Amino acid sequence: MPQNESHTVALFENEGMDSPISVLKRVYGYPVFRGKQAAVIDRVVSGGDAVVLFPTGAGKSLCFQIPALCRSGVGVVVSPLIALMRDQVEALKQLGVRAAALNSSLSREEFIDVRRAIARGELDLLYVTPERIVTPAFKETIGNAKISLFAIDEAHCFPVFTVLA
Repeated sequence: MPQNESHTVALFENEGMDSPISVLKRVYGYPVFRGKQAAVIDRVVSGGDAVVLFPTGAGKSLCFQIPALCRSGVGVVVSPLIALMRDQVEALKQLGVRAAALNSSLSREEFIDVRRAIARGELDLLYVTPERIVTPAFKETIGNAKISLFAIDEAHCFPVFTVLA
């Protein structure tokens, strides 16, 4: 087994029971939360809802990524920006997080691989575009998956028709 795969398995073998601060330190390498991150993350980890408006670079992504890693199941992140989605998924994989994306840039084979990973419970975070999340195929894909949370990233970029769909 490649070192990265071994790290991923060991990192999350306790099925999402880590505390937010331990995930922050072990996965991201940061010693403490910044600003209001801890309050937001604690609320989401405990099952609450949150609307997070932080300036660029203030760590909004950690406010849904860490709760998803602390809870069992897959965190579904709706994001309209495929390039940002690709960058976040790649960065998360480098940290040992089992992340993937479903968007129009995937080949058919990649799409099938992601769907299989969802069905087998092999993902911690799944990034998906707004137009995909409202399809019957996506609903079928996640129908039996254990969902740890839903997050909407970059909500200001969502077209109005997506919200109304």
